[in-house]
Amino acid sequence: MIDVLVVDDDVRVAEINAAYVAKVAGFRVVGRAHTAAEALAALRAHHVDLVLLDHYLPDRNGLALVQELRGLGLQTDVIMVTAARDIATVQAAMRQGALQYLVKPFNFAGLRTKLEAYAALRRTLDGGGEAEQAEVDRIFGALSVAGSPGLPKGHSTTTAELVRQVLLAADGPLSAQEISERAGMSRQTAQRYLKLLERSGRVRLSLKYGETGRPEHRYAWTSGR
Repeated sequence: MIDVLVVDDDVRVAEINAAYVAKVAGFRVVGRAHTAAEALAALRAHHVDLVLLDHYLPDRNGLALVQELRGLGLQTDVIMVTAARDIATVQAAMRQGALQYLVKPFNFAGLRTKLEAYAALRRTLDGGGEAEQAEVDRIFGALSVAGSPGLPKGHSTTTAELVRQVLLAADGPLSAQEISERAGMSRQTAQRYLKLLERSGRVRLSLKYGETGRPEHRYAWTSGR
């Protein structure tokens, strides 16, 4: 079993998330915390494999807690589960070792996808030994565009994940130009990955009509995927 600590300042939300976790085979909730201090105390007192961590906590934010955990030598895995949608927070979470980032609000299917991908990653890593490049790529891509078809040759899971995070953090559909600027990549690269993700059903395309000229293509991440 994979032991999970659910951390959210909203008691009701914590209960909902815990109920979601309990519905996924192989996972069990071993605690709930509503502040960073409570979470730290729980992690010190009990073995925890995975923390579902909100960013907005009353005593300090989730990323500050992750920093403290690493400073204490606690290597518990973290999936951010938060309403924080700004790219700076998303990037900071990636740099500090969060394995996934799930933006609120989400449904059960959205969380289940992340948990099942995490379980698959654990099974791969538990095998130990050495890895060839293909295996390394599979490990690093396991939690990125989880559940999507394998990317064609010449495409990077890291770039696809960056596009995904930009779309998840947005308040609404974005143009390819807006995505490229937020992700720090060329417009051509953004378009290439957007077309790929749209074909796989991960991205939804809509058209915005102006007063004149061609309609603008706008993209949004598919809810729950």
